[in-house]
Amino acid sequence: MKKRLQEFKNFAIKGKVLDMAVGVILGGAFGRIVTSFVNDILMPFISVFTGSVSVAELAITIPSIDGYTPPVLINYGQFLQNIIDFFIIALCIFMMVKLVTGLRKKYIKSKPQEEEVPAPPSKEEELLLEIRDMLKKEDA
Repeated sequence: MKKRLQEFKNFAIKGKVLDMAVGVILGGAFGRIVTSFVNDILMPFISVFTGSVSVAELAITIPSIDGYTPPVLINYGQFLQNIIDFFIIALCIFMMVKLVTGLRKKYIKSKPQEEEVPAPPSKEEELLLEIRDMLKKEDA
């Protein structure tokens, strides 16, 4: 049990969990901003072209055949609204990622990580290895 608790502490303290939590919180706030932009600014312009107050209110009513059951309402406008929201959010996220990537390249000049190749053994090390191997053969 103590080992699991220690593993959890190491995991939580490394900072990845905190970074992820900040990302989720900012993502939720960013989603609300984009949704507000779509619903309050962009969709009124689109509704001018569609002739309706809101795209989300577009629907097809299928009347009842027998007259006793209520008509069926197909809300395709809400589906269109969700598609528009998705594409605008995806575009905004793409632009944010491009912006952050550009800023990183500009301000964080990182050198490519070069893999360290171990240096070949020196002549002294080679001789010592040979002596060691010869002594092992004599003992065996």
